[in-house]
Amino acid sequence: MAKEQIPYKIYLSENEIPTSWYNLRADMKNKPAPLLNPGTLQPMTAKELEGVFCEELVKQELDNDTRFVDIPKEICDFYKMYRPSPTVRAYCLEKELGTPAHIYYKFEGNNTSGSHKLNSAIAQAYYAKKQGLKGVTTETGAGQWGTALSMSCAYFKLDCRVYMVKISYEQKPGRKEVMRTYGASIVPSPSNTTEVGKRILQAFPNTNGSLGCAISEAVEYATTHEGYRYVLGSVLNQVLLHQSIIGLEAKAALDKYGVKPDIIIGCAGGGSNLGGLIAPFMGEKLRGENDYRIIAVEPASCPSFTRGKFAYDFCDTGYVCPLAKMYTLGSQFMPSPNHAGGLRFHGMSSILSQLYHDGYMEATSVEQTKVFEAAELFARTEGILPAPESSHAIRVALDEALKCKETGEEKTILFGLTGTGYFDLKAYEQFNNGTMTDYIPTDKDIEEALSKLPKV
Repeated sequence: MAKEQIPYKIYLSENEIPTSWYNLRADMKNKPAPLLNPGTLQPMTAKELEGVFCEELVKQELDNDTRFVDIPKEICDFYKMYRPSPTVRAYCLEKELGTPAHIYYKFEGNNTSGSHKLNSAIAQAYYAKKQGLKGVTTETGAGQWGTALSMSCAYFKLDCRVYMVKISYEQKPGRKEVMRTYGASIVPSPSNTTEVGKRILQAFPNTNGSLGCAISEAVEYATTHEGYRYVLGSVLNQVLLHQSIIGLEAKAALDKYGVKPDIIIGCAGGGSNLGGLIAPFMGEKLRGENDYRIIAVEPASCPSFTRGKFAYDFCDTGYVCPLAKMYTLGSQFMPSPNHAGGLRFHGMSSILSQLYHDGYMEATSVEQTKVFEAAELFARTEGILPAPESSHAIRVALDEALKCKETGEEKTILFGLTGTGYFDLKAYEQFNNGTMTDYIPTDKDIEEALSKLPKV
Protein backbone atom coordinates (compact mmCIF):
# COMPACT_ATOMS: atom_id res chain seq x y z
CA MET A 1 0.00 0.00 0.00
CA ALA A 2 1.32 3.45 -0.88
CA LYS A 3 2.90 5.41 1.95
CA GLU A 4 0.46 8.32 1.79
CA GLN A 5 -2.56 6.04 2.20
CA ILE A 6 -1.63 5.10 5.76
CA PRO A 7 -2.37 7.84 8.34
CA TYR A 8 0.07 8.91 11.01
CA LYS A 9 -2.22 7.53 13.70
CA ILE A 10 -4.40 4.50 13.19
CA TYR A 11 -7.29 4.52 15.64
CA LEU A 12 -9.89 1.89 16.22
CA SER A 13 -13.39 3.05 17.06
CA GLU A 14 -14.74 2.69 20.59
CA ASN A 15 -16.82 -0.23 19.39
CA GLU A 16 -13.69 -1.99 18.15
CA ILE A 17 -12.00 -2.17 21.56
CA PRO A 18 -11.51 -5.89 22.28
CA THR A 19 -14.08 -7.38 24.64
CA SER A 20 -12.00 -10.48 25.39
CA TRP A 21 -8.40 -10.97 26.47
CA TYR A 22 -6.31 -13.51 24.57
CA ASN A 23 -4.65 -16.28 26.59
CA LEU A 24 -1.43 -17.07 24.73
CA ARG A 25 -0.88 -20.21 26.80
CA ALA A 26 -3.76 -21.93 25.02
CA ASP A 27 -1.68 -22.07 21.84
CA MET A 28 1.64 -23.01 23.46
CA LYS A 29 2.72 -26.60 22.87
CA ASN A 30 5.05 -26.41 25.87
CA LYS A 31 3.08 -24.70 28.63
CA PRO A 32 4.90 -22.55 31.19
CA ALA A 33 6.00 -24.61 34.18
CA PRO A 34 3.73 -24.35 37.24
CA LEU A 35 4.48 -22.24 40.29
CA LEU A 36 5.92 -24.40 43.07
CA ASN A 37 5.38 -24.29 46.80
CA PRO A 38 8.90 -23.56 48.13
CA GLY A 39 8.31 -25.80 51.12
CA THR A 40 7.00 -28.91 49.37
CA LEU A 41 8.31 -28.24 45.84
CA GLN A 42 4.87 -29.30 44.58
CA PRO A 43 2.73 -27.23 42.17
CA MET A 44 0.83 -24.50 44.01
CA THR A 45 -2.86 -25.24 44.37
CA ALA A 46 -5.60 -22.69 43.87
CA LYS A 47 -6.31 -22.76 47.61
CA GLU A 48 -2.69 -21.97 48.44
CA LEU A 49 -2.54 -19.11 45.93
CA GLU A 50 -5.82 -17.64 47.18
CA GLY A 51 -4.07 -16.75 50.43
CA VAL A 52 -2.01 -14.24 48.43
CA PHE A 53 -4.04 -13.35 45.32
CA CYS A 54 -7.70 -12.63 44.53
CA GLU A 55 -9.77 -15.74 43.76
CA GLU A 56 -10.67 -14.83 40.16
CA LEU A 57 -7.06 -13.86 39.41
CA VAL A 58 -5.91 -17.25 40.68
CA LYS A 59 -8.26 -18.92 38.18
CA GLN A 60 -6.74 -16.83 35.39
CA GLU A 61 -3.23 -17.60 36.61
CA LEU A 62 -3.78 -21.36 36.42
CA ASP A 63 -5.84 -21.51 33.21
CA ASN A 64 -3.60 -22.77 30.41
CA ASP A 65 -6.41 -23.80 28.07
CA THR A 66 -9.09 -21.11 27.63
CA ARG A 67 -8.09 -19.14 24.52
CA PHE A 68 -10.28 -16.07 25.10
CA VAL A 69 -11.45 -14.66 28.44
CA ASP A 70 -14.38 -12.23 28.47
CA ILE A 71 -13.55 -8.77 29.86
CA PRO A 72 -16.17 -7.76 32.48
CA LYS A 73 -18.38 -4.84 31.47
CA GLU A 74 -17.12 -2.65 34.34
CA ILE A 75 -13.54 -3.01 33.04
CA CYS A 76 -14.62 -2.43 29.43
CA ASP A 77 -16.34 0.78 30.52
CA PHE A 78 -13.18 1.97 32.27
CA TYR A 79 -11.06 1.08 29.23
CA LYS A 80 -13.20 3.42 27.13
CA MET A 81 -11.83 6.39 29.10
CA TYR A 82 -8.41 5.95 27.49
CA ARG A 83 -8.68 3.19 24.92
CA PRO A 84 -8.27 2.41 22.14
CA SER A 85 -4.70 3.69 22.12
CA PRO A 86 -3.19 4.72 18.78
CA THR A 87 -0.90 2.70 16.55
CA VAL A 88 1.38 5.33 15.04
CA ARG A 89 3.38 5.37 11.81
CA ALA A 90 6.71 7.04 12.65
CA TYR A 91 7.07 8.93 9.38
CA CYS A 92 9.27 11.66 10.87
CA LEU A 93 11.63 9.13 12.43
CA GLU A 94 11.84 7.19 9.16
CA LYS A 95 12.75 10.40 7.33
CA GLU A 96 15.39 11.34 9.90
CA LEU A 97 17.00 7.92 9.62
CA GLY A 98 16.75 7.80 5.84
CA THR A 99 15.59 4.23 6.08
CA PRO A 100 13.34 2.29 3.71
CA ALA A 101 11.90 0.54 6.77
CA HIS A 102 8.33 1.27 7.81
CA ILE A 103 8.25 1.94 11.55
CA TYR A 104 5.12 1.71 13.71
CA TYR A 105 4.69 2.02 17.45
CA LYS A 106 1.81 1.22 19.76
CA PHE A 107 1.54 4.16 22.17
CA GLU A 108 0.33 3.18 25.65
CA GLY A 109 1.28 6.36 27.52
CA ASN A 110 -1.82 8.44 26.79
CA ASN A 111 -3.37 8.19 30.25
CA THR A 112 -2.63 9.74 33.65
CA SER A 113 -0.63 6.73 34.83
CA GLY A 114 1.62 7.35 31.82
CA SER A 115 1.96 3.72 30.79
CA HIS A 116 0.39 0.42 29.78
CA LYS A 117 0.17 -0.68 33.41
CA LEU A 118 -3.39 0.62 33.79
CA ASN A 119 -4.66 -2.21 31.55
CA SER A 120 -4.01 -4.78 34.28
CA ALA A 121 -4.30 -2.53 37.34
CA ILE A 122 -7.96 -1.78 36.72
CA ALA A 123 -8.69 -5.48 36.18
CA GLN A 124 -6.95 -6.54 39.38
CA ALA A 125 -8.62 -3.79 41.42
CA TYR A 126 -12.01 -4.80 39.98
CA TYR A 127 -11.58 -8.43 41.06
CA ALA A 128 -10.42 -7.33 44.52
CA LYS A 129 -13.51 -5.14 44.92
CA LYS A 130 -15.77 -7.90 43.62
CA GLN A 131 -14.34 -10.24 46.26
CA GLY A 132 -15.19 -7.71 48.98
CA LEU A 133 -11.61 -6.98 50.02
CA LYS A 134 -10.54 -3.91 51.98
CA GLY A 135 -7.40 -3.21 49.98
CA VAL A 136 -4.38 -4.44 48.07
CA THR A 137 -0.60 -4.20 48.34
CA THR A 138 1.99 -4.09 45.62
CA GLU A 139 5.52 -3.11 44.64
CA THR A 140 6.61 -0.58 42.04
CA GLY A 141 9.90 0.22 40.38
CA ALA A 142 9.84 3.41 38.34
CA GLY A 143 6.35 4.09 39.64
CA GLN A 144 4.16 3.48 36.59
CA TRP A 145 2.57 0.36 38.07
CA GLY A 146 2.09 1.97 41.48
CA THR A 147 0.47 4.98 39.84
CA ALA A 148 -1.84 2.81 37.74
CA LEU A 149 -2.89 0.75 40.75
CA SER A 150 -3.42 3.89 42.85
CA MET A 151 -5.77 5.24 40.17
CA SER A 152 -7.62 1.95 39.95
CA CYS A 153 -8.02 1.60 43.71
CA ALA A 154 -9.34 5.17 43.93
CA TYR A 155 -11.91 4.30 41.25
CA PHE A 156 -13.13 1.25 43.17
CA LYS A 157 -12.59 2.82 46.64
CA LEU A 158 -9.96 0.33 47.82
CA ASP A 159 -7.03 0.95 50.14
CA CYS A 160 -3.70 0.80 48.29
CA ARG A 161 -0.27 0.27 49.89
CA VAL A 162 2.74 0.56 47.55
CA TYR A 163 6.31 -0.53 48.33
CA MET A 164 8.47 1.54 45.99
CA VAL A 165 12.07 0.56 45.19
CA LYS A 166 14.21 2.91 47.28
CA ILE A 167 16.32 4.34 44.46
CA SER A 168 13.21 5.09 42.38
CA TYR A 169 11.53 6.62 45.44
CA GLU A 170 14.48 9.02 45.60
CA GLN A 171 14.89 9.56 41.85
CA LYS A 172 11.20 10.10 41.05
CA PRO A 173 9.49 12.14 43.79
CA GLY A 174 6.92 13.37 41.28
CA ARG A 175 5.65 9.87 40.65
CA LYS A 176 5.31 9.35 44.40
CA GLU A 177 3.13 12.46 44.67
CA VAL A 178 0.81 11.29 41.91
CA MET A 179 0.26 8.06 43.84
CA ARG A 180 -0.42 10.00 47.03
CA THR A 181 -2.88 12.21 45.16
CA TYR A 182 -4.87 9.07 44.35
CA GLY A 183 -4.83 8.06 48.02
CA ALA A 184 -2.08 5.43 48.12
CA SER A 185 0.37 4.92 50.98
CA ILE A 186 3.97 4.81 49.70
CA VAL A 187 6.82 3.04 51.51
CA PRO A 188 10.44 3.11 50.24
CA SER A 189 11.74 -0.46 50.01
CA PRO A 190 13.49 -2.16 51.70
CA SER A 191 12.00 -0.71 54.88
CA ASN A 192 11.82 -1.36 58.60
CA THR A 193 8.04 -1.79 58.41
CA THR A 194 8.20 -5.52 57.63
CA GLU A 195 10.23 -8.42 58.99
CA VAL A 196 11.55 -9.31 55.54
CA GLY A 197 12.54 -5.69 54.95
CA LYS A 198 14.52 -5.67 58.18
CA ARG A 199 16.35 -8.86 57.16
CA ILE A 200 17.23 -7.45 53.74
CA LEU A 201 18.55 -4.23 55.29
CA GLN A 202 20.67 -6.25 57.68
CA ALA A 203 22.15 -8.30 54.83
CA PHE A 204 22.48 -5.36 52.41
CA PRO A 205 22.67 -2.21 54.58
CA ASN A 206 23.51 0.14 51.71
CA THR A 207 21.17 -1.35 49.12
CA ASN A 208 19.26 0.82 46.67
CA GLY A 209 16.51 -1.79 46.71
CA SER A 210 15.09 -3.92 43.94
CA LEU A 211 11.72 -5.11 42.70
CA GLY A 212 12.47 -8.44 44.38
CA CYS A 213 12.82 -6.68 47.76
CA ALA A 214 9.64 -4.67 47.28
CA ILE A 215 7.66 -7.75 46.28
CA SER A 216 8.69 -9.52 49.49
CA GLU A 217 7.49 -6.64 51.63
CA ALA A 218 4.20 -6.23 49.80
CA VAL A 219 3.42 -9.96 50.05
CA GLU A 220 4.24 -9.99 53.78
CA TYR A 221 1.91 -7.09 54.47
CA ALA A 222 -0.94 -8.62 52.45
CA THR A 223 -0.66 -12.03 54.09
CA THR A 224 -0.52 -10.61 57.62
CA HIS A 225 -3.44 -8.16 57.36
CA GLU A 226 -7.05 -9.30 57.14
CA GLY A 227 -8.94 -8.19 54.02
CA TYR A 228 -5.85 -7.56 51.89
CA ARG A 229 -4.39 -9.36 48.90
CA TYR A 230 -1.24 -8.83 46.91
CA VAL A 231 -1.34 -7.75 43.24
CA LEU A 232 1.55 -7.72 40.80
CA GLY A 233 2.15 -5.52 37.75
CA SER A 234 4.19 -7.91 35.63
CA VAL A 235 5.64 -11.45 35.38
CA LEU A 236 2.48 -13.41 36.24
CA ASN A 237 0.32 -15.20 33.65
CA GLN A 238 -2.76 -13.20 34.66
CA VAL A 239 -0.97 -9.89 33.96
CA LEU A 240 0.12 -10.93 30.46
CA LEU A 241 -3.47 -12.01 29.84
CA HIS A 242 -4.79 -8.53 30.67
CA GLN A 243 -2.05 -6.83 28.65
CA SER A 244 -2.98 -8.80 25.54
CA ILE A 245 -5.35 -5.93 24.75
CA ILE A 246 -2.27 -4.02 23.53
CA GLY A 247 -1.42 -6.54 20.83
CA LEU A 248 -5.05 -7.23 19.93
CA GLU A 249 -5.61 -3.53 19.24
CA ALA A 250 -2.30 -3.13 17.39
CA LYS A 251 -3.01 -6.10 15.13
CA ALA A 252 -6.56 -4.95 14.40
CA ALA A 253 -5.30 -1.46 13.49
CA LEU A 254 -2.57 -2.77 11.18
CA ASP A 255 -4.94 -5.29 9.59
CA LYS A 256 -7.17 -2.38 8.53
CA TYR A 257 -4.43 -1.28 6.14
CA GLY A 258 -3.08 -4.69 5.22
CA VAL A 259 0.13 -4.10 7.18
CA LYS A 260 2.03 -7.13 8.52
CA PRO A 261 5.08 -6.45 10.72
CA ASP A 262 8.26 -8.34 9.97
CA ILE A 263 9.87 -7.44 13.31
CA ILE A 264 8.13 -6.84 16.66
CA ILE A 265 10.16 -5.29 19.48
CA GLY A 266 9.43 -4.65 23.14
CA CYS A 267 11.35 -3.80 26.27
CA ALA A 268 11.53 -6.61 28.81
CA GLY A 269 11.75 -6.40 32.59
CA GLY A 270 9.17 -8.81 33.95
CA GLY A 271 7.41 -9.19 30.62
CA SER A 272 4.01 -7.50 30.89
CA ASN A 273 4.14 -5.08 27.97
CA LEU A 274 6.19 -7.36 25.73
CA GLY A 275 3.87 -10.28 26.38
CA GLY A 276 0.85 -8.10 25.73
CA LEU A 277 2.19 -6.59 22.52
CA ILE A 278 3.28 -9.87 20.92
CA ALA A 279 0.35 -12.02 22.12
CA PRO A 280 -1.81 -12.28 18.97
CA PHE A 281 1.22 -12.27 16.66
CA MET A 282 2.92 -15.01 18.67
CA GLY A 283 -0.35 -16.93 18.62
CA GLU A 284 -0.26 -16.93 14.82
CA LYS A 285 3.37 -18.01 14.90
CA LEU A 286 2.62 -20.88 17.28
CA ARG A 287 -0.29 -22.02 15.10
CA GLY A 288 1.85 -21.86 11.96
CA GLU A 289 -0.32 -19.16 10.35
CA ASN A 290 2.33 -16.43 10.10
CA ASP A 291 5.94 -15.84 11.01
CA TYR A 292 7.41 -12.86 12.84
CA ARG A 293 10.80 -11.97 14.22
CA ILE A 294 10.21 -11.03 17.87
CA ILE A 295 12.89 -9.27 19.93
CA ALA A 296 12.95 -8.72 23.70
CA VAL A 297 15.17 -5.83 24.80
CA GLU A 298 16.54 -5.65 28.33
CA PRO A 299 19.05 -3.41 30.12
CA ALA A 300 22.66 -4.55 30.07
CA SER A 301 22.65 -3.88 33.81
CA CYS A 302 19.94 -6.51 34.45
CA PRO A 303 20.19 -9.07 31.59
CA SER A 304 17.86 -11.89 32.65
CA PHE A 305 17.35 -13.38 29.18
CA THR A 306 20.78 -12.84 27.71
CA ARG A 307 22.90 -13.83 30.71
CA GLY A 308 20.50 -15.55 33.08
CA LYS A 309 19.63 -19.20 33.62
CA PHE A 310 16.37 -21.00 32.84
CA ALA A 311 15.57 -22.43 36.25
CA TYR A 312 13.17 -22.38 39.16
CA ASP A 313 13.77 -19.37 41.38
CA PHE A 314 12.03 -17.15 43.90
CA CYS A 315 10.28 -14.15 42.40
CA ASP A 316 11.37 -12.09 45.39
CA THR A 317 14.52 -11.39 47.37
CA GLY A 318 13.04 -12.35 50.74
CA TYR A 319 12.04 -15.92 49.77
CA VAL A 320 8.35 -15.21 50.47
CA CYS A 321 6.83 -15.96 47.04
CA PRO A 322 6.33 -19.26 45.19
CA LEU A 323 9.04 -20.57 42.89
CA ALA A 324 8.67 -19.80 39.19
CA LYS A 325 10.57 -21.39 36.32
CA MET A 326 11.99 -18.49 34.37
CA TYR A 327 15.11 -16.91 33.02
CA THR A 328 16.69 -15.46 36.12
CA LEU A 329 19.84 -13.83 37.42
CA GLY A 330 19.07 -15.16 40.88
CA SER A 331 16.70 -13.64 43.41
CA GLN A 332 19.69 -12.32 45.39
CA PHE A 333 21.00 -10.35 42.40
CA MET A 334 20.91 -6.64 43.21
CA PRO A 335 20.60 -4.59 40.00
CA SER A 336 22.49 -1.33 39.63
CA PRO A 337 20.46 1.88 40.14
CA ASN A 338 19.91 2.59 36.46
CA HIS A 339 17.00 4.78 35.44
CA ALA A 340 14.84 2.07 33.85
CA GLY A 341 13.31 1.20 37.21
CA GLY A 342 10.55 -0.88 35.63
CA LEU A 343 13.14 -3.23 34.14
CA ARG A 344 15.11 -3.70 37.36
CA PHE A 345 13.90 -7.25 38.08
CA HIS A 346 16.04 -10.37 38.32
CA GLY A 347 13.63 -12.68 36.47
CA MET A 348 11.25 -12.89 33.53
CA SER A 349 7.70 -14.05 32.87
CA SER A 350 7.39 -17.84 32.76
CA ILE A 351 5.40 -17.56 29.52
CA LEU A 352 8.07 -15.51 27.78
CA SER A 353 10.85 -17.59 29.29
CA GLN A 354 9.35 -20.77 27.83
CA LEU A 355 8.85 -19.15 24.42
CA TYR A 356 12.43 -17.86 24.44
CA HIS A 357 13.75 -21.23 25.54
CA ASP A 358 11.83 -22.91 22.70
CA GLY A 359 13.29 -20.51 20.11
CA TYR A 360 10.16 -18.53 19.24
CA MET A 361 11.75 -15.19 20.12
CA GLU A 362 15.17 -13.64 20.61
CA ALA A 363 16.65 -11.23 23.14
CA THR A 364 19.30 -8.55 23.29
CA SER A 365 20.59 -6.17 25.97
CA VAL A 366 21.57 -2.52 25.59
CA GLU A 367 23.54 0.00 27.66
CA GLN A 368 21.83 2.92 29.37
CA THR A 369 23.63 5.70 27.47
CA LYS A 370 22.73 4.16 24.11
CA VAL A 371 19.13 3.91 25.27
CA PHE A 372 18.98 7.62 26.06
CA GLU A 373 20.59 8.52 22.73
CA ALA A 374 17.66 6.77 21.09
CA ALA A 375 15.17 8.40 23.47
CA GLU A 376 16.46 11.87 22.61
CA LEU A 377 16.30 11.24 18.86
CA PHE A 378 12.77 9.88 19.18
CA ALA A 379 11.64 12.87 21.26
CA ARG A 380 13.05 15.32 18.73
CA THR A 381 11.47 13.62 15.73
CA GLU A 382 8.20 12.13 17.01
CA GLY A 383 7.35 14.72 19.68
CA ILE A 384 6.90 12.32 22.62
CA LEU A 385 9.30 12.13 25.56
CA PRO A 386 9.58 8.37 26.07
CA ALA A 387 10.07 6.52 29.35
CA PRO A 388 13.52 4.96 29.87
CA GLU A 389 11.93 1.50 29.75
CA SER A 390 10.23 2.17 26.41
CA SER A 391 13.44 3.61 25.03
CA HIS A 392 15.08 0.19 25.13
CA ALA A 393 12.64 -0.89 22.42
CA ILE A 394 13.25 2.37 20.54
CA ARG A 395 17.01 1.71 20.59
CA VAL A 396 16.69 -1.66 18.89
CA ALA A 397 13.99 -0.42 16.50
CA LEU A 398 16.45 2.27 15.35
CA ASP A 399 19.20 -0.31 14.97
CA GLU A 400 16.99 -2.57 12.86
CA ALA A 401 15.84 0.38 10.72
CA LEU A 402 19.46 1.38 10.11
CA LYS A 403 20.26 -2.18 9.04
CA CYS A 404 17.48 -1.81 6.46
CA LYS A 405 19.16 1.38 5.28
CA GLU A 406 22.38 -0.55 4.70
CA THR A 407 20.72 -3.45 2.89
CA GLY A 408 17.93 -1.54 1.14
CA GLU A 409 15.30 -3.91 2.59
CA GLU A 410 11.83 -2.45 3.12
CA LYS A 411 10.92 -4.21 6.36
CA THR A 412 8.03 -3.28 8.62
CA ILE A 413 8.93 -2.77 12.28
CA LEU A 414 6.45 -2.56 15.18
CA PHE A 415 7.57 -1.65 18.68
CA GLY A 416 5.85 -0.92 21.96
CA LEU A 417 6.02 2.62 23.33
CA THR A 418 4.96 1.64 26.81
CA GLY A 419 4.88 5.05 28.44
CA THR A 420 6.07 8.62 28.77
CA GLY A 421 9.14 9.94 30.56
CA TYR A 422 7.90 13.14 32.14
CA PHE A 423 8.69 11.81 35.62
CA ASP A 424 12.15 10.69 34.49
CA LEU A 425 13.68 14.12 34.02
CA LYS A 426 16.47 13.38 36.50
CA ALA A 427 17.67 10.72 34.10
CA TYR A 428 17.41 13.04 31.11
CA GLU A 429 19.32 15.67 33.10
CA GLN A 430 22.17 13.25 33.73
CA PHE A 431 22.25 12.26 30.07
CA ASN A 432 22.23 15.87 28.88
CA ASN A 433 24.94 16.80 31.39
CA GLY A 434 27.14 13.94 30.23
CA THR A 435 27.25 12.40 33.71
CA MET A 436 25.26 9.25 32.90
CA THR A 437 27.29 6.05 33.11
CA ASP A 438 26.80 2.44 32.10
CA TYR A 439 27.07 -0.49 34.46
CA ILE A 440 27.34 -4.07 33.29
CA PRO A 441 27.50 -6.79 35.96
CA THR A 442 30.55 -9.04 35.88
CA ASP A 443 30.31 -12.77 35.32
CA LYS A 444 31.32 -13.14 38.96
CA ASP A 445 28.38 -10.98 40.11
CA ILE A 446 25.92 -13.14 38.20
CA GLU A 447 27.56 -16.45 39.10
CA GLU A 448 27.41 -15.54 42.78
CA ALA A 449 23.68 -14.80 42.62
CA LEU A 450 22.95 -17.89 40.52
CA SER A 451 24.83 -20.05 43.00
CA LYS A 452 22.02 -19.33 45.49
CA LEU A 453 19.24 -20.69 43.28
CA PRO A 454 16.95 -23.12 45.13
CA LYS A 455 17.71 -26.80 44.65
CA VAL A 456 14.78 -28.01 42.58
